[in-house]
Amino acid sequence: MADAGVAEALLRRLEEADGGVDSVAEAGRLGLDHQAVVGAVKSLLALGDVIAAEMRSSKHWELTGEGKEIAEQGSHEARVFASLPPEGLAQSELMKLSFGKVGFSKAMSNKWIKVDKTHEGGPRVFRAVEAAVDQVRQKLLLVQGGEEQLEEKDKNELKKRKLLSEVTVKSYWISKGGSFSTTITKQETELTPEMISSGSWKEKKFKPYNFDALGVAPESGHLHPLLKVRTQFRQIFLEMGFTEMPTNNFIESSFWNFDSLFQPQQHPARDQHDTFFLSDPAISTDFPPQYLERVRKVHSEGGYGSQGYKYDWKIEEAQKNILRTHTTAVSARMLYKLAQQDEFKPVKYFSIDRVFRNETLDATHLAEFHQIEGVVADRGLTLGDLMGILHEFFRKLGITKLRFKPAYNPYTEPSMEVFSYHEGLKKWVEVGNSGVFRPEMLLPMGLPEDVSVIAWGLSLERPTMIKYGINNIRELVGHKVNLQMVYDSPICRLGS
Repeated sequence: MADAGVAEALLRRLEEADGGVDSVAEAGRLGLDHQAVVGAVKSLLALGDVIAAEMRSSKHWELTGEGKEIAEQGSHEARVFASLPPEGLAQSELMKLSFGKVGFSKAMSNKWIKVDKTHEGGPRVFRAVEAAVDQVRQKLLLVQGGEEQLEEKDKNELKKRKLLSEVTVKSYWISKGGSFSTTITKQETELTPEMISSGSWKEKKFKPYNFDALGVAPESGHLHPLLKVRTQFRQIFLEMGFTEMPTNNFIESSFWNFDSLFQPQQHPARDQHDTFFLSDPAISTDFPPQYLERVRKVHSEGGYGSQGYKYDWKIEEAQKNILRTHTTAVSARMLYKLAQQDEFKPVKYFSIDRVFRNETLDATHLAEFHQIEGVVADRGLTLGDLMGILHEFFRKLGITKLRFKPAYNPYTEPSMEVFSYHEGLKKWVEVGNSGVFRPEMLLPMGLPEDVSVIAWGLSLERPTMIKYGINNIRELVGHKVNLQMVYDSPICRLGS
């Protein structure tokens, strides 16, 4: 029966009824699923004051699937009793029956059967009484027949055996409305120019406007979770008075990426299995000549209080173009530019951008990721200043428990790994790396000897994965990203 037919049948039934009708009873009378009647009720309610409907709820007991089987075939214990011949049955054979295990236990409790453990062929089960009354089946049949006059302990026992369940039924009590009619007149939802010109709008009924209804959400773009978290980090840096560095050059020369940072040319990070080298353009040639010479000298001969690495530094290695492996290359360029000013001025720089490593892809590593970096240059900075800034930085992220562990980096000394206590994991996890840039890196640039530069960095992906509960980085970045995840991800609030 179509929805319109159900609605018309309900209206005719209401016209005959005294007071009202119940939706569950009407579904049974019409031989329909209750939801079909509920749908018709909602359709009639949308027409205005044609009917009134009051939501009601009631509870009743229903047989489960297993309960229906027992009501038809008998309880497990009764079937065990019925399966025993006068000469008895081997217990091993009885247990092979689908109802044997449960039925044996219940029949023993009822003292309907007994076990002879002295039998030659093993334990044998015999009847202990002449006849057994299957009260479980009788009680289930009463419930199935609509009679629920069972004691609470009987209901609870049957429920415990998962033969009976209490079901809450939501129904409508339907009565006539102020504009009741057995004829369904479709209400207009739109006033058209034709209605106005012909005057037909005067005879038509219009559906009331629902001014509280939400409009259709406009189609729009959505920010990726990485961008949301990046915005929060950027805001923290700006609040702390930092200036953003230009990081729009993904391609970098090995000189700025490695050599300027006092990283030796034989360092493993400069191998092809860790770095992406470019084939076209393969090399760079535009370097500050005097600075280039000072970098060559500090590597191969030493200087500024350092003995250097004592190797044959080659311009050919420094010229090789790569996809930058860290944004510290940008920091090196900015510090060199700072050193060329007539008068040194303290600065605070930050950057958040993409870097590239020749990594093996897995759940936590990609060949490209984002690095967050902070750099402070001033006179007389110490490790204590670095710790203080880190505490403030991570406090704004909502991280207050920090630990520092000594570490090694080619271009910072001293160096520290930063650990935070993860309340969810109940352990300390690494959240970043930090250190004080070495004199062998800063003095060749031309910075004053009493100027120190402290720096720290962390990835953007790790806090984003933690914030949004993502376990596999490939679900956050790349072709496997679920676009629905991008649409549904809430706005980022770090520290909340």
